[in-house]
Order: sequence, then C-alpha cells, then structure tokens
Amino acid sequence: MKLYFTLAATLLSLATLHAASPAKPNIVFILADDLGFAEIGANGSDRYKTPNIDSLAKTGIRFNHFYTVPLCGPSRALILTGRYGFRSGAVTQDACGSILRSGDKAEVMVPTVLKKAGYATAMIGKWGQILPSGDATDWGFDHVLSYKASGIYWNKTAAAAWIKKYALAGEKGADDGVRANPGPYNINEKKLTMTDAEYMPDLMQKSALDFINASQSKPFFLYYSLSFVHSQILPTPDSAPPAPGTDAAARYVQLYNDNITYMDKLVGKLLAELDRLKLRDNTVVFFMGDNGTAKANADRATIGGRRIVGQKGGMEEGGGLVPFVVSWPGVTAAGRLNENFTDASDLLPTFAEIAGAPLPGNRVIDGKSLLPQIKGDTKSPRTWAFTQLGENFHVREAGWKLNQASQLFDMKNAPFEEIPVPADSKDTAAVAARQRLSAALAELNPGAGFKGEGSGRGDKTKKEKTAAAPDAKPATTSSVAPAARALDPVAAERAAKFDRLDKAKTGKLTRQYYTANQSDAVAAAERFEKMDTNTDGVVTREEYIANGKQQK
Repeated sequence: MKLYFTLAATLLSLATLHAASPAKPNIVFILADDLGFAEIGANGSDRYKTPNIDSLAKTGIRFNHFYTVPLCGPSRALILTGRYGFRSGAVTQDACGSILRSGDKAEVMVPTVLKKAGYATAMIGKWGQILPSGDATDWGFDHVLSYKASGIYWNKTAAAAWIKKYALAGEKGADDGVRANPGPYNINEKKLTMTDAEYMPDLMQKSALDFINASQSKPFFLYYSLSFVHSQILPTPDSAPPAPGTDAAARYVQLYNDNITYMDKLVGKLLAELDRLKLRDNTVVFFMGDNGTAKANADRATIGGRRIVGQKGGMEEGGGLVPFVVSWPGVTAAGRLNENFTDASDLLPTFAEIAGAPLPGNRVIDGKSLLPQIKGDTKSPRTWAFTQLGENFHVREAGWKLNQASQLFDMKNAPFEEIPVPADSKDTAAVAARQRLSAALAELNPGAGFKGEGSGRGDKTKKEKTAAAPDAKPATTSSVAPAARALDPVAAERAAKFDRLDKAKTGKLTRQYYTANQSDAVAAAERFEKMDTNTDGVVTREEYIANGKQQK
C-alpha cells in the first residue's frame, strides 16, 4: 500500500510538472515589402495610420536602430541565414540565386534550425529572389504559398478592369497592371491560378490563417512575407473610386495609402485570429520592413515634416533603416523603445534561442540573439550594425558611420542628415569613432573577396556612388553571357537584343527589369511569360533566343 501511494504521488508529481512546463512559444514573423522606417504610425509617420501594427509596439518593444540590406533579395537572405552577404554570397539581388543548398558549405536557413526543435514551419508570400537556388520547400518549410515576383495583386482581367476604372484619359502610367498577372502560384508545390475575383494578399492571408489553425498541436514558425507596399500600387478591395478630376499623382498617393491601410488591416486580422484561438499569449510576433521606402514614395515618407535621407537601393540611412517591432505578451515590457544598434542577421539566432534550438555548426553566424533585449535587458552584445549591398558596405554606431572607402559620416542628425567628416579631421570624437569602426570592419573583413563561404560563384559587384533606382541591382560580372555560336539570322538578332538588354552581363533578365525596359509594358509582361518557359521568374539568354520566332 505504501508503495502504491508512493508511485501514485510520483506520477502525480510528474504529471503536475509536465502540466506546469510551458509549451514552446509560437513565432510569427511578418515582413512587409518596401515599407520604410517612416511609414508606420509607431515611428511617428506624418501620413500613414497603422493602428494594428502600432498596437504591437504598444504591447511590446520598438527598435529605433534596426538595419538590413537596402534591397529585397539580399535582405531576405540575411534574415534567413543570419550571415552577412560576404559570407553567404548574397551580396546582390542576382547573387541570391547562388546560395548553396547542398554540400559542406551549404547555407542553413531558419526553418531547418527550428524544425530540429519540433516546430512546424510555413512560408507565405514573396520568395522570388531566392528561387533560383531552391523553392521554400527545398529550404525546409513544411507549408508554402509562393509566387514568382513582387507587386502581384490582381489577376490580369481584373487588373485591366481596375485600370480602366481608375486611370485618367491619356494618363502616363495607365499600364499600372503590368505586373498584375501572377499566372500560377504554388501551394505546397501545387500550381494554382487566380480567378479574376481573387486578390493575392487575401489568398496569402487565408493560407497563413489555415496554417495557424492546423498547427495548434505543436509550436509553429510562420514567415509571412507580405506583398505590400511593393509596386505596382493598385487598388485594394477597400479602395474607393477617385473623385472626378483626380490627377494621376493624387491617385497614386491615395492608392499607396490604401495599400498601407489594407496591410495593417490584415495584420490586425491575424492578431485577432491568434486571440480567438487563445494562442496570443504564447506567440512572439515580429514585424519588420525588408528595406527602405522605394524612390516613388520616399519624398512622402516623413517624420515631423522631415524626409529620411536615402531610399531603397541606396546606402544612405533610408536604404537600410527599417521598422522593427516585437510583441510577446507577458514577456516584453509594453511600449518600450530600444535604442541599441541591431540588424537583420540577429533574427536567426533570436528565433533559435526562443525555440531552444542549437545554432548551425561549422560556420560563422554573424547575428546575436535579441532575446535578452526582448525580455528587457538594455545592454547589447555589440554597439554597431552592418549593412552591405554589392561592394558597398558600412558599419553604423550611435552618431557615426564608416564605409568601405574609409569615409566617416557624422550621423548625429540621422536619419534626416548624414555629414561627411574630412579624412584629416582632428576632432577627438571623430578620430575615436574612426578607430572603433575601423576595428569593427577589420574584424569582419567584408572586402576580402566576396567569395562567400556558401557561394559557388564568387559574385563581385561595382561600387555605387549614388543611390540606386528603386529596383536597381548593382552590376555583377559573375556570369557573362556566352558568345553567339553559328546562330541563324533570327537567333543572332535575338542574341544581340538580349546582350543589349543585359547591361549587367548576368546572362538573365528578371520580369521586372525586362518590362521596365520596354515601351509596351503590358504586352511585354505577356511576352515575358511566354519566354519564361520554366516559370522560374527569370529569362535566360537561351530562353530569349529560343523563343524569338514566336515573339516576332
């Protein structure tokens, strides 16, 4: 009898201990596209109202100095690997396709890390720039909704109707639907086609909520890669018709505002679903922009009437400074502002520590876990953040920035102003800053050759002296178009046309680049679809030549 009671007590104790053991927290990572620092209300935006995103900041922590790469693809590679581009090879948009997926130097991405800790994983939304090196399923995601490019919202027929309704007679840019036709999208490698009544962000939202509902029996990681607010800026389902006489510029401004409002609405619906399922208290929600505001809207992205210097694609503050908010009820102190300098490499180790997962071995992980800061620690394991695009890079700390050319900038008035400091300056603070930041760059050694510990082709890029265009990619010499070989006249003509288009000599054209360099953008989008025979989102030189006759 005594043994029975002892065993019963032991079992009861174990059961109580098990019941008291908290479940591993869920992780929801929401990534907005081309949403700059000044475009959420919590950061003081003059123009945009984002109450649901702001609620995350009110219940959590807002980071005031969080940096990433100033362009979509390299930024996402940094997030997913925790490694700077000079290590992974993802230093440019095109170079993202060279990230190795197999072999001793293969990169390891977030889903693979978290699955070892028992997490279900999903990627919903934009994946395109990394696609040449593998779909999201190839990189470890269990559930995937992906499509080829950015700025895809409506199916072609529906977009045409919107354009006819909204465009003004003779309006320049009335072909805003150039990228409104997504063709097929994929759910778990099954191709589906949008109907004319469907809106891609709504399809993404449904897929995200379906995943959450199906994953309640185990911890989950949701990488929710929103399409907002990348161009094209088309009407949302909630957009009202423009008032009579509205000019093109005013229409664009209103639709851009509509897109931010709709994005915020979807974030609110996701949070409401977590509440409904009683999952919110055990879910860490991250919200981030993937790079700075695109050129077309940069002048309107102001705080206190002041424009942030720089924009997407450039190395000034507005290129890589992005909104970053973390909310974990009961863990994050509500409404706290973090002034430490952090960057997107910190995300993988943060996710890993939250999940209790080991970091990938046999490689340098550049990031440092933010979990202590999320929990309230005011100290940071480093005092700087690093940003790189192509051969351009800099290290940034409070008040100062030093770039690849050893040019020091006074950043005391950032993000609105950055002032070059003369190389021979004797200012004590400037001299000390130069020494500190030079030491940080020497330790990183980002200019050692851009081979990348995981890159198979050693991309090199030209140094940029000015901010790039919204979707510009630094020129790369990594893949030179093959010389024409005994081509027939039509093929030779096509080859010559391709080589003229392929100014960067990458051997391929993205849909966005191709249509932007055609006078008939809508028809050009259709031509691109026909040439892109393997539907990977790029047209190679061979595809361009082979499809020449049917494109005549």
